[in-house]
Amino acid sequence: MKELETKYYFQNLESFEHKELFEGCIYPWEALIKVKEYLKEKVVEPDLKVNKAKSTAENCTITGNYFIDEGTVISPNAIIEGPVHIGKNCKIKPGAYVRPGTITGDDVEIGYNAEVKNSIVQNGCKIASLTFVGDSVLGKSARIGSGVVTANRRFDQANVWAKIGKEQIDMEIDFFGAVVGDNTRLGANATTIPGTFIGPYSWIFPTCQVRGFIPAEKRMLPKEEYIMMDNPRVELKS
Repeated sequence: MKELETKYYFQNLESFEHKELFEGCIYPWEALIKVKEYLKEKVVEPDLKVNKAKSTAENCTITGNYFIDEGTVISPNAIIEGPVHIGKNCKIKPGAYVRPGTITGDDVEIGYNAEVKNSIVQNGCKIASLTFVGDSVLGKSARIGSGVVTANRRFDQANVWAKIGKEQIDMEIDFFGAVVGDNTRLGANATTIPGTFIGPYSWIFPTCQVRGFIPAEKRMLPKEEYIMMDNPRVELKS
């Protein structure tokens, strides 16, 4: 299924410092499977604890093995738990939680109280406040709006499947969130079901719940069905 292949989603890997993660990978989730060994070679076995950040607030918590590149700004109450590799000129906003297995490119922003876990985040990606990005692969300049959740485990805890129509592939992993293509935008409070694939230059409008495969250059809007009725006057208790 060509629509699930890495090249369908990402056309700017040459500019990504960690492009070797994708070498030999037909599908983007194969790159995510390689993250643990990649970080073991990059930061764990060398026992790196390198923080070149432009500024780091005093009340941050940084643990484990990590490499934080120059120009990055780490705001108050942020938590970084290695092993992680954070690129140049990134912004880690107040209360952000960067969990093990996270790899970012340059100019990435992780917003207020946002949580990122075991994910590949490419150059220029912005993750807004109060967001959860788990076990996902985000393309260059993707935008993840406030309150977005990339759900990363099925209710039955079985393996996640990649599906297009009636065709499906067992990904052979039980934690996986979403693949979000280059320059794609997820609006506020959108939710992706485990194993969601969204092509480049697509817009997922606020509050949408998406699953399966969303092609490139599409807009998805929620179906609005509201019920309005009269409401009696009730004085609320203080």
